Amino acid sequence: MQLVIVESPAKAKTIEKYLGKDFKVLASYGHVRDLPPKDGSVRPDEDFAMDWEVYAEKRNRDQVKAIADAAKKADRLILATDPDREGEAISWHVQELLKKRKALPDEVERVTFNAITKQAVTDAMKAPRGLDTDLIDAYLARRALDYLFGFTLSPVLWRKLPGAKSAGRVQSVALRLICEREHEIEIFKPEEYWSVVAKMEQDGTAFDARLVRFDGKKLERLSIGDKGMAEAAKAAVENGRFTVEDVETKPLKRNPAPPFTTSTLQQEAARKLGFSASHTMRCAQSLYEAGAITYMRTDGVQMDGSAISACRKAIADRYDGHYMPEKPRFYASKAKNAQEAHEAIRPTDFGRDRAGSGDEGKLYDLIFKRAMASQMAAAQLERTTITLRDGTGQHELRATGQVIKFPGFLAVYSESFDEKREEDEDGLLPAMAKGDCPAKKAVEATQHFTQPPPRFSEASLVKRLEELGIGRPSTYASTIQTLRDRAYVRMEKNRFFAEDSGRLLTAFLERFFPRYVAYDFTAGMEDELDEVSGGRAEYKKLLEDFWRDFKPKSDEVMERQPSEVTEVLDEFLADYLFPPREDGKDPRFCPLCAEQGREGGELHLRGGRYGAFIGCVNYPECTFRRKFGQPGDGDGSDDTVMGQDPETGLDVERKTGRYGPYVQLGEGKDAKRASIPKDVDDFDLDWALKLLALPRIIGDHPETGLPIEAAIGRYGPYLRHDGKYARLQSTRDVFETGMNAAVTLLAEAANRKGGSRGKAEPIKTFGEHPDSGGEMKVMPGRYGPYVTDGSTNATIPKDVKPEDVTEEQAIELIKARAAKGPAKKKGRKKAAKKKPAAKKAAATK
Repeated sequence: MQLVIVESPAKAKTIEKYLGKDFKVLASYGHVRDLPPKDGSVRPDEDFAMDWEVYAEKRNRDQVKAIADAAKKADRLILATDPDREGEAISWHVQELLKKRKALPDEVERVTFNAITKQAVTDAMKAPRGLDTDLIDAYLARRALDYLFGFTLSPVLWRKLPGAKSAGRVQSVALRLICEREHEIEIFKPEEYWSVVAKMEQDGTAFDARLVRFDGKKLERLSIGDKGMAEAAKAAVENGRFTVEDVETKPLKRNPAPPFTTSTLQQEAARKLGFSASHTMRCAQSLYEAGAITYMRTDGVQMDGSAISACRKAIADRYDGHYMPEKPRFYASKAKNAQEAHEAIRPTDFGRDRAGSGDEGKLYDLIFKRAMASQMAAAQLERTTITLRDGTGQHELRATGQVIKFPGFLAVYSESFDEKREEDEDGLLPAMAKGDCPAKKAVEATQHFTQPPPRFSEASLVKRLEELGIGRPSTYASTIQTLRDRAYVRMEKNRFFAEDSGRLLTAFLERFFPRYVAYDFTAGMEDELDEVSGGRAEYKKLLEDFWRDFKPKSDEVMERQPSEVTEVLDEFLADYLFPPREDGKDPRFCPLCAEQGREGGELHLRGGRYGAFIGCVNYPECTFRRKFGQPGDGDGSDDTVMGQDPETGLDVERKTGRYGPYVQLGEGKDAKRASIPKDVDDFDLDWALKLLALPRIIGDHPETGLPIEAAIGRYGPYLRHDGKYARLQSTRDVFETGMNAAVTLLAEAANRKGGSRGKAEPIKTFGEHPDSGGEMKVMPGRYGPYVTDGSTNATIPKDVKPEDVTEEQAIELIKARAAKGPAKKKGRKKAAKKKPAAKKAAATK
């Protein structure tokens, strides 16, 4: 019997079908072991010795045992994990485990295939090799680096930076990109500018002509900077008689983009389909395991010769000869640190238009069209520019238009971009010749303001990381997810916003560990790892060089007092935390001290149990506090008066407390307070008054006559009636739900629970968990909502609505909970067992 090891059960089932009865194919379920998350798993003083342990989950332990039992009976072991560094590492781990358990067959070989098709698998089996020690060394180096960085730096953060959770070698640099963009947006000062456009018409065709020269001077984007100049320019266009001075027509050619790499697939799926990077990779993994596409972790842009031939045949079958170039197209990657050992991502069969359903089907369609378009003819376009001048020759208008003369590859696929490009603006201009005088219908002067650079989307962040050569495309999804899980960033309208904790962590690392969050250092580390994987460098030498500088630096920072660290950060972040005030006062001016007549009131960064904040040097006499990252709005205070309650005349204040922002009406023990929900974007005085007035009585139940209340509790908005509850979807529902809807929701909630506490209905369902294979659900629970895969239950964070949980969040929550191991049961100690009483002698009859 020949034993074949792959990563996933789906892959194992397909391959076993291809290989036949003499082969047994088992899945490793990904990595079988890892470095234990504790001190000492990597020991620099012992030549970087590493300890490994099998994953704690029962499923992993059982599967390792099954592999070992099968290996003892096998004549030959074939390690057929993925064709990349991680795949090589999994094969090495399996081999080492079997060797340790004395279950390793005499014959051990490694095979790789780029696609799970019968042809690819059988061809791979004919060309076995040994394990690639260079790739394994590169994996060991990367794993040790990440461990040493995280486990050395995290204790420093916990002791010196309250509220910080962890830092990572690539994660911290990605966070720095997001924080720097946030700072660029904050310091950006918009500039006013105007555009003047004439609405014109020729032979019944309307078109726009923009003013590009005024009073003999060429206009740049910001040349018309105020309304007065704009009105003068508009009047000049209105009063002028413009004739066509020049008509210039240029042919343009646009070539197709290459097939997808991991990075470009993540970017395009984000733009076109709205997928997160992690969701894209899960869908691609499923398509790969189903044999629909080639391996999806690659930075190569070239297709195999036979695939190019198949693609060209598919083009010839669907389109006429003009759509296919005479010679095949060949591509080379422009990405920094690209390794082109693997093919680009492409369909395994160009005769297969569809594969999968739902999101997988959408992603396959994207991959198929991109790969096919890459071998098609260029698109032929024509760009026309018409110049019009008035009689004085001092004022000039320009109109541009672009038409597609031959679509070429655009008939199949057009690449999208984060920002609209000028060359993408299509439009048809009427036929005009020199001397023509088109009719002027109207002239518009429009005010504009320059815009700050946009916040990163997942697509643009992935693109930027790849351009800088930071990390590997295959790790971007997990890197981005970690930033979100740690609450260092948040997503709003598919854009990254830096949270205060993320900004403070970035500042700390930039100030105390500048080398290790530098873009060139992190990219240079990737170059060194590539040298190791290419066999041109020794991985322990790389680790020695890193540790020689990193360890002393960490020790130096650890020896500093927390107050000293805070003082340094106070100075480092001064421009951000204390920007110039409009009233000209010192940015560190304390308004509370001034109000109460105290001298010397000055604001500084302070560290507290629950994170950093801005406080006054006169504490405890002065109790002024301001949230970190929130510059004062005039009085410098985080507590603001939103207005007055029309019924009581009392101030309604917005405050920030230990558990987040809230509103308060009145003072002392009689004050009313209400937390500000996260799902309210336009929070104002009306919202504050509505929240403070809760609970809201919707009316009396038509059957019982008892009141139905709507309110917001610990676990979100709800309805209550006669001691029974029903969940509401959003804060707005608390104020908008009517009697009919309330009665229905309460009845549905009662039916779900049943008279005998029947099985609860899921709030939301997903597909199978990639590790356990169990169906994932969001469930209501006695102590709050949770996600489960049938074997592991994970609590949903309080700041996340159960209805908003995504599939990728569900996977990560379950993984994180499973990694902690089974919950420890609390309770009283078991009472000592009583000795059984002596049996009485049986009575004789």
